[in-house]
Amino acid sequence: MKHHGDTPGRNELGDFLRARRAALDPRRMGMPDDGRPRRVPGLRREELAQLAHVSPDYVVRLEQGRTRRVSRPVLDALADALQLAPDERSYLFAVADVTQAAPTRQPAEQRVDPQLLRLLDGMPDIPALVLGRRQDVLAWNSAAVALLIDFGALPPRERNLFRLTFLDASFRSLYADWPRVARECVAVLRMEAGRNPGDPVLTALVGELSVRDPDFRTWWGSHQVRGPRQLAKTYRHPVVGTLTLDVQQLSVDTQPGQRLTTYTAPPDSPAEEALHFLLRWSESGSRPVGGARAAE
Repeated sequence: MKHHGDTPGRNELGDFLRARRAALDPRRMGMPDDGRPRRVPGLRREELAQLAHVSPDYVVRLEQGRTRRVSRPVLDALADALQLAPDERSYLFAVADVTQAAPTRQPAEQRVDPQLLRLLDGMPDIPALVLGRRQDVLAWNSAAVALLIDFGALPPRERNLFRLTFLDASFRSLYADWPRVARECVAVLRMEAGRNPGDPVLTALVGELSVRDPDFRTWWGSHQVRGPRQLAKTYRHPVVGTLTLDVQQLSVDTQPGQRLTTYTAPPDSPAEEALHFLLRWSESGSRPVGGARAAE
């Protein structure tokens, strides 16, 4: 079945170059007006070639997927010419790496170390998750259940933040600004796809979301990318109302690809008061409680 939109491994390098080229304003880039009408927005191929000091034919071959063999200096020149942000530059290097085109052995199933589960248990006042590749939820504590969703009640396949953000109505409704959060999810997923183009599970996830959600399909085509970072998210919780929490993702050195994700409120803030109330309400028996759990 042919999915709407592209999938990881098709021609990510060419698609990304075209999207970033189209996003630039030629006038702000100092391009002279030669009187020729512009059939498409952004820089022309020959203008990108001029800025990057490469031949127009080379840009054509890159965008058409006829070559991915790009030296580091040329990639740096293209990234500079396209004014790429750090995450976008990293993505460009990931999808241009010819060694990633070769078939790769699927990584082993991710499991959470017992020590990390004990750490989750020792954080009763801080909602926390362990996320794996593709934003799979590998473990969670009771505070995360109170804030987000009862992950243990979900089938294992559905314990994925990308899937929940787009396909679960109750989870989606938690976000006060769902479009912003969802676009960030798409940018993170595209970065992940660029780093792991041979991952069939990731390819299937992108295909499913593209078919089932038109917003995802549109945003995926924009080729925005970014890596995980510290940010704030505002939730509209059915029990305590609106609260804004800081979300941090910390790498787990002993398990590459895993991240400890925490949700905290500024001290003495309304959000901290609301979070404490929510956790007390959860402990009263109105919401499932218990120690930290790992995905089975």
